[in-house]
Amino acid sequence: MAAPIPSLALRGTHGVSLVEGPPALRDNRAFTRDASRSCKVMAFSPDGSLFAWCNGQQVTVVRLPSGEVVHEMKEHPRVVGLLFSPLSTYMATWEVIVGKGNPYPNLHLWDMKTGQKAKSFVHKRQTDWEPQWTDDEVLCAHAVNEIHLFENGDFSHIARKLDVQKVAGYKLSPGPPPHKIAVYVPGQKGGPSFVRVFKFPDFATPLANKSFFKADKADIRWNKKGTGLLVLCATEVDQTGKSYYGEQNLHYIGVDGVSSIVQLSKNGPIYSTDWNPDSTEFCVVYGFMPAKATIFNLKCEPVFDFGTGPRNLCSYNPQGNILSLAGFGNLRGNIEVWDRRKLQKIALVQAPDTTYFSWSPDGVHFVTATTSPRLRVGNGHKIWHYTGHQLDEKMLGMNEELWEAAWQTYQPGVFPAPQLSYQPVRAAAQQQDAKPAVYRPPGARALGHTSPTKLHEEELPQNERMEKGDENLSKAALKNKKKREAKKAKQQQQQQAPVDPRSQEQRDALAMATHILGAPPPSVTSTVVSADSEKKIKGLKKKLRQIEQLKEQQKSGKQLESNQLEKIKGEAALLKELEQLELGS
Repeated sequence: MAAPIPSLALRGTHGVSLVEGPPALRDNRAFTRDASRSCKVMAFSPDGSLFAWCNGQQVTVVRLPSGEVVHEMKEHPRVVGLLFSPLSTYMATWEVIVGKGNPYPNLHLWDMKTGQKAKSFVHKRQTDWEPQWTDDEVLCAHAVNEIHLFENGDFSHIARKLDVQKVAGYKLSPGPPPHKIAVYVPGQKGGPSFVRVFKFPDFATPLANKSFFKADKADIRWNKKGTGLLVLCATEVDQTGKSYYGEQNLHYIGVDGVSSIVQLSKNGPIYSTDWNPDSTEFCVVYGFMPAKATIFNLKCEPVFDFGTGPRNLCSYNPQGNILSLAGFGNLRGNIEVWDRRKLQKIALVQAPDTTYFSWSPDGVHFVTATTSPRLRVGNGHKIWHYTGHQLDEKMLGMNEELWEAAWQTYQPGVFPAPQLSYQPVRAAAQQQDAKPAVYRPPGARALGHTSPTKLHEEELPQNERMEKGDENLSKAALKNKKKREAKKAKQQQQQQAPVDPRSQEQRDALAMATHILGAPPPSVTSTVVSADSEKKIKGLKKKLRQIEQLKEQQKSGKQLESNQLEKIKGEAALLKELEQLELGS
């Protein structure tokens, strides 16, 4: 059976539409575009079988690929949040509470078979309204002041409560049973923050516990198998004053209780982290620009260092055999595509003004889009092949905006890992294309002036450094090695050059004598001249230079004084004295 063609959903001033991905690259004929300019939200179900959106009048759910309308929910026209459960059994909707008085239920769970409400909640905050399910939908979690867990789709009563004081965030683990839940509690009154991992239904003793300071907020990111998680801790203010991003740290916690901080080799913010779908490694982009990118294993040991570059995003394709490193926002839109297995760069392309990047479920194509309100001009999207070829481009006209783009999702295994075929990008071309622009102060911008200071440290990827035999050297060791090589080269050069034991003053005096006599002076020995002799030679040289200047003035017709004529007459005696000093007599 042929693999399906993922569709790309687009939401903007044109309404909501579906575009078929490669090789079709055309509007989805089974879907009728909703032209309403009031579409606030859209979402695919995890298996890609359902697509829903709200146009300000109703919530509509259609079945794909047929485009058949499944449900129309007209009683909630102000929905601004949509979420499907992992098996597409339920759909959650959230809307803003309007008016004063007692709040009314604004978070609803809908049964997709019947189209009826299965449960309703009051949830005022939009930041954490989404309920969470395990992959098998055995558990559904909803956070109020404590975490309520519903079991096996029974929303009539709460099966379990996880009562941890001051919970600021939580995440149910993906993957097979046993099911785990990680909770984050910020520090109180100078105390440390902590993340604890519990196994359902035993909430008495945590599987893992990690405490840390410098954490005003934390982002919990499980791997696909639910065997470990990354915790990105951040403070609003960097107390050292080094960065206006605040201060960030990355921690790894395993469900076996092992935890550690991820040691990053460059100071600066952590821009992006991404788990490989195989759950055995993760990539981190970090450090002041140009940023570094490194792959780590589950022991938080570096596996591969991509060097530095203008990046702030890392993203594995759904099959985990391709890794993209990109720089968007205030960067110029470089996208590096790497073969994860061979650790070779496949392509380097530029997509300026990109605000959204996402891999297609087939793992072969990706989309870049310029969306509003981040950028209100030049909105549109481009579809690329992993080898760097641009396959499609759709740009919107004036006064038109694109608000959101999203690929149709599929369950793992629908698309096998693609067999990669490409011509690796040459290292020289990579360096030329990826070389960052260097800031120079106004005083150093004169024509032809180059700054003696290296403003940005540039590092090659690890595989290119390995070719030079330096893969196992630290930064300090590599620097010392270069110093030793430079010293050795200088010594060899000195050994090959003829040795002249005379001082610079001696050589200057001999050159002067040669100029005056018109013939080379007698050869000298390599005897070391004493300090007094060097002083006398210097004085004689000065007198001979003065005599030479007087003779030139006399030739030009100038009338010399008697004392100047006497100096000229003493030239022969000075030359004889100089010769004796050079001979060491």
